[in-house]
Amino acid sequence: MRKPQLALLLALAAAMPAWPQPRSNAFHDPFVQVTSAIAACPVPAGPLYTEAEARAAEHVRTQHGTSCYHSGRCRLPNSYLYDAEIIPRVAQYIQRDGRFAGTSVWVVGERRLVTLLGCVQSREQAEALEKSVQLVDDVMGVINHLAVPGEPPPYDVAK
Repeated sequence: MRKPQLALLLALAAAMPAWPQPRSNAFHDPFVQVTSAIAACPVPAGPLYTEAEARAAEHVRTQHGTSCYHSGRCRLPNSYLYDAEIIPRVAQYIQRDGRFAGTSVWVVGERRLVTLLGCVQSREQAEALEKSVQLVDDVMGVINHLAVPGEPPPYDVAK
């Protein structure tokens, strides 16, 4: 192939839109819907990664996961091992607490951190939910990404 043809092919390839990369829950982080009372609440995308993003995150996740054990803060050898057991208990806790029945909430577990996604009736309800989840055994922290009516969701939305 001659240089002008090769240059033209390279220019065309660079100008083409990139194909969307498939995304998956590569690390099997627990992600569940806990309540569903607000029909108009945007569904979160969940913990999804492209293959490249997953490769880039592997080292950091390994380091974060084992440092908890090595420092003596975790009894299990990797802090991500707690998540599969924590998230069902968080879901049960939220569902049995009558204060949160009028919400649409999803929870994600990652490294003993619980992320709250979805919609609540008020900022006070969001704060109460955050404080309540913090009380669940083995939860190290809670990340509150809950929206109230009229606010855009503070999380990526499922497509």
